[in-house]
Amino acid sequence: MGVKDVFPCQNASSAPRYRFVFRVGAALVLTSAATILLRMESTSPYIKNITTDDFQQAVLQKSHEVPVVVDFWAEWCGPCRTLGPALEKLTAEAAGDFVLAKVDVDANQELAAQFNVQGIPTVIGFRGGAAVDQFTGALPEPAIKQWLEGLLPSELDKVVEQARDAAIAGNLETAERLFAAVLGEQADHQEAGTGLAALQIASGRHDDALVLLGKLAVTDEVERLQSAARLSASRGTDLSEIESRLEAQPDNDAVRIELALALAGRAEYEPALDHMLSVVKGRGTGKDNARMAMLDIFEVLGDGHPLTTTYRRQLASALF
Repeated sequence: MGVKDVFPCQNASSAPRYRFVFRVGAALVLTSAATILLRMESTSPYIKNITTDDFQQAVLQKSHEVPVVVDFWAEWCGPCRTLGPALEKLTAEAAGDFVLAKVDVDANQELAAQFNVQGIPTVIGFRGGAAVDQFTGALPEPAIKQWLEGLLPSELDKVVEQARDAAIAGNLETAERLFAAVLGEQADHQEAGTGLAALQIASGRHDDALVLLGKLAVTDEVERLQSAARLSASRGTDLSEIESRLEAQPDNDAVRIELALALAGRAEYEPALDHMLSVVKGRGTGKDNARMAMLDIFEVLGDGHPLTTTYRRQLASALF
């Protein structure tokens, strides 16, 4: 009886359960054996066992620093027995060019479902906080190497890292020049585009940033920067002048939204949200503009921010 290692273990039913495939003669036999191999552990600093609880930090956030390869596996999966050691070997050889995160699908079924893992082993590569490529099954080592080459930083990616280092050091002109050079070679380079857009927003070139971001694939980072650009556009507005106009016209939704945007441009988010919510509750002509502006603030603050939690609930109540 031999193991058909090149095939992934496929779901045998709608339940999140996998089966191990044996070949006996010409027939394929499914077994529900629960322990085919022991849990793979490693002392390498570049290989970690990941759970649902630490996936956000260990994979999504980490992938902004270095590519992360996620191996969805299980103890009883035959092909995992072939692929796992090969991945670990290549990870050790890479010595930090990427990290390997191992996810036991039995213990983390929610993660497997989130990434639509239909069979194991499934390997997904993450960069910049998003999944960028994947494969299923126990590929031979040369094929794994070829796949990794597409995931690892290119020469342009390395220039982007230089640009980021320059920005951190305060050399903003150098950073902008490097980001622009990358975009000159590859106009849709995601990380160069978001990096340059961030610099443009910081220097008040909001329209340029929005044009640039509109050319990129839509990601959480792109949407966050778009929201920041729209909010920051009102940063230089004279608050006292708008407040005087609102005092004279307290029912003018357009003026109230203008004041809210000016406050948001100065990162005074709570009073800005109060003004926008007031417009939404009034159900006047400015309701949709106020709602969209509130969503922009939520995007900038992030889902976990207390203001997002509080005002999103109030917004929902006001709308429905």
